[in-house]
Amino acid sequence: MNLRAFVLACSAAVLPLAAAAAGAASAAEAPPGTLGRIAATGTINLGHRESSVPFSYYDANRQVVGYSHELMLRVVEAVKAELKLPALTLRLVPVTSQNRIPLVQNGTVDLECGSTSHTAERARQVAFSTSFFVVTTRLLVPRDGPVKDFPDLAGRRVVVTAGTTSERLLRTYGEARGKRIQVVTARDHGEAFRVLEDGQVDAFMLDDALLHGERAKAREPQRWVVTGTPMSTEVYGCMMRSGDAAFKAVVDRAITRALTSGEARRIYTRWFQRPIPPRGLNLEFAPSEALLTLFRRPDDRPLP
Repeated sequence: MNLRAFVLACSAAVLPLAAAAAGAASAAEAPPGTLGRIAATGTINLGHRESSVPFSYYDANRQVVGYSHELMLRVVEAVKAELKLPALTLRLVPVTSQNRIPLVQNGTVDLECGSTSHTAERARQVAFSTSFFVVTTRLLVPRDGPVKDFPDLAGRRVVVTAGTTSERLLRTYGEARGKRIQVVTARDHGEAFRVLEDGQVDAFMLDDALLHGERAKAREPQRWVVTGTPMSTEVYGCMMRSGDAAFKAVVDRAITRALTSGEARRIYTRWFQRPIPPRGLNLEFAPSEALLTLFRRPDDRPLP
């Protein structure tokens, strides 16, 4: 073998090894899981609600706004800093109570921050961030109507949003007490309130903060009142796929920083105690002691 042939043979042997080494180095540098996909594509898929006022919803210009959405954007900034990316493309994906978990599980959505209660049952399907809100489940009813509390629902029609914890709680409540409650399901919170507003049902059961949001959107807000002894207390968190500790750590740090720094409290004031779109009404919903405690001592524990 002459010298030129020897050099070419050695080069042919070295090139695959070099390519393999380069590939290994590139794989080692790229973060695994969700962070790796975001880094590779420059895109993050954000799940949002369409009518969960004031957490995540469309304003009059069909722009996504709300308390939860603002917190999610803080997480996006944290992801950009973690990956050292100057910019990310935000792909906004509308979700409903029925499809939000499947869309997170199948990778369509990387992060969903809306009005999703963190329960032990759901935590077996997806991962949840540090909690960012505390709610109780109550009723929205006509101010001059016959329903004042849950025992008054016997023999009446009540609307719930399909796929919510309220649907399960109300059915269990009626069965356990032998009360004949006709449960009507709606696609989303806005549709559920329209059913109530049109007189098709006697009450609307949902989380108290969301009920105040629906009341604020009403043609005549003064006609409606949030009432009833709370049936449950729940916490909201952002959803992401299970088993991705690196991504969850970034999300948790961002939300914890917002809660403990006072930023979340300022965002809360903007959405719950100031005029909000689309009608410029004030929910006048003061933070509960449970929420203020969460701001001081954040955690990611589910409630039953």
